[in-house]
Amino acid sequence: MKTALLLMAALLASCSSTSSSTPAVTSASERSTLSVAAESRTMIWNGVAVEGGRVFVSGPRWTGSKGPSVGVLDKAGQPQPYPSAAWNEPGRDPAQSFVNVNAIHRDGDGHLWVIDAGVSGFGGPPVPSGPKAVAIDLRTNQVVRVYPFDARIAGPGSYVDDIRFHGRHGYLTDAGRPGIIVLDLDSGAARRVLDGHPSATAPSNRPIIVDGAIVKAPDGSPLRVNADPLEVSPDGKYLYYASLHGPWSRIETRWLDDASIPSTDLAAKVEPWADLPPTGGTAMTANGDLYFGDLATNAIKRRTAGGTITTVLQDARLHWVDAPDIDEDGFIWLPTPQMDRVALFNGGVSNVDQPVRLYRLRVK
Repeated sequence: MKTALLLMAALLASCSSTSSSTPAVTSASERSTLSVAAESRTMIWNGVAVEGGRVFVSGPRWTGSKGPSVGVLDKAGQPQPYPSAAWNEPGRDPAQSFVNVNAIHRDGDGHLWVIDAGVSGFGGPPVPSGPKAVAIDLRTNQVVRVYPFDARIAGPGSYVDDIRFHGRHGYLTDAGRPGIIVLDLDSGAARRVLDGHPSATAPSNRPIIVDGAIVKAPDGSPLRVNADPLEVSPDGKYLYYASLHGPWSRIETRWLDDASIPSTDLAAKVEPWADLPPTGGTAMTANGDLYFGDLATNAIKRRTAGGTITTVLQDARLHWVDAPDIDEDGFIWLPTPQMDRVALFNGGVSNVDQPVRLYRLRVK
C-alpha cells in the first residue's frame, strides 16, 4: 500500500508539472485529432507562435479584438499582455507600443518578431512611427530592437503584413501597397523591391470565396489583399510569396539581398512557383512541406517539396485559418479568427462565432 501511494504521488506530481508549463487544454490522447488548445471571447487572434511550452497569439485591433495585441496564454489558456502591458496599451507612443499587429513569427534564434502594420485601421493610413518590426528576446521577455518603417517604406496604402528570414536579412510582404520589403537586420536599413509587380499584386479574377460567398471589402467590392503569405525555402535559396489570392512566385534570396541590382533586372528574376488557392496563412517544415489553409474549403492542405498537394483535414471549424505555426513536437497550431465575419466586412455587424478558438493538430 505504501508503494502504491508513493507511485500515485509521483504520477500526480508529474501531471502537475506538465500542466504548469503548457497552457493548452488538450491531452496526449487527443493529438491525432483536431483539438481545442485555447479559446477567447475578447481577443480575435490571427497569428500564433509556440516556443518552449509557451503559446503566443496576436491580432489587429481593427477586427474588434478587445484583448491585448500580443499575448502569451496563461495556464487557463487566456491571453496575457506580452512582452508587457505598456506595449499593449492603446493610445501610447506608437514608436513604443503596438498599433495594429498583423503577425508574429519566431526566427529560430530565440526571438519573437512582432509585425505591426501601424495603420489607423484596415485600409487606413499608417500612423507616424506606427509601422515597425519588433524583436523580443524570448529568454528575457524584453524588446531588444525596434525596426521602424518610415513613409518611404510603409507609405500611404501600405499594410506591412508578415516576415521571414535568411541570414542577416528579413523579408516582409506589403498587403496594401504591393511589394516586398528587404530588411538588413544589422544596419536596420530597409528597401522596397518588386513594387507593383504582378507577383505581389492581387489579381482581379481570383476572388476570396469562403462558404460559397465572395468576401467583400467595406465598400462592397470584392476584397483584394496584395502580397501576403511568404516562406523561405529550407536551404535559404528562395523566397516564396504571393498575394492572398495566389498564385505563388519565387525569387532567389541572393538577388533580393543585393541592393545594387536595378529594379527592372530584379523583376526579371521572378519565377512562377505554385498555383495555390486563396489562403489565410502558411507554415513550412524543414523538409520543404508547405502547410496552408484553403479558405474556400475550410481545410488544411499540404504541398510537398515535389509539388504534390493533399488534404490534411477538412472541417467546418477551420473557418478562415490564419497564420499557423508548427511546434517542435509535430503539432500545427491553427488560429481561426473568422476574418470574413468581423464587423468591418459585414456592414458594422460582427458575425464572428464566439468564442474564437485556437486549434492544434498532429501532422508529423
